[in-house]
Amino acid sequence: MDDLTPRLRRFADGDAAAVLVLHGGREWSMARVASHQLAYLRMVPFALDIARRSDNVGVHLLRNRYRGWNPPAAHPVQDAEWALDRIGDVPVVLVGHSMGGRVALRVAGHPNVVGVCALAPWIVDEPVDQLAGRAVLIAHGDRDRTTEPALSFRFAERARRVTDRVARFDMRGEGHAMLRKAAVWTRLTTRFALGVLGTQPHDPLITNAWRQPAPDGLRVPM
Repeated sequence: MDDLTPRLRRFADGDAAAVLVLHGGREWSMARVASHQLAYLRMVPFALDIARRSDNVGVHLLRNRYRGWNPPAAHPVQDAEWALDRIGDVPVVLVGHSMGGRVALRVAGHPNVVGVCALAPWIVDEPVDQLAGRAVLIAHGDRDRTTEPALSFRFAERARRVTDRVARFDMRGEGHAMLRKAAVWTRLTTRFALGVLGTQPHDPLITNAWRQPAPDGLRVPM
């Protein structure tokens, strides 16, 4: 494996299903992603918590080649597709933060993806058709100044046109780094991922949000 290959770190083994965790980044940067960079390290607790609570679920954290999205190349999308093919033919839930949230939403059309959890996602002009038949959870801090909560809300509205399982949570008093309520972010993500994969019961908070009409189910306070 050379320096131009993404890295896939495994936190738990399992051949029944998988969770793929995607880190954030920048709009433009050809710098290589290092294992000590904060955007990557921020996702380690999510992978660890899912791994601790899962049974026969493979948990993987992807380290991209480059820090940037780098349009029109969208290098992180290429890396996520590489990782999905490498994980194999099992149901997969994607978990992504910031740019990783955008990547997760973008690659949701992969045939093995059954759910997407986008945390403080960087939303631009994203399509929604690839979400058809998928379970979707979006969580966004109402004090986020890096990515725009209003855009993730409008995206969630559009996503409900193609799937009836879209929930969005307003993380009250929280910013982009997800640090003030770290345990809440982690717990919500783990319950979503393992509920969608069927290894734990669905969280009633999430299923209730799926059932509520917009805007209520898309502005659930946390």
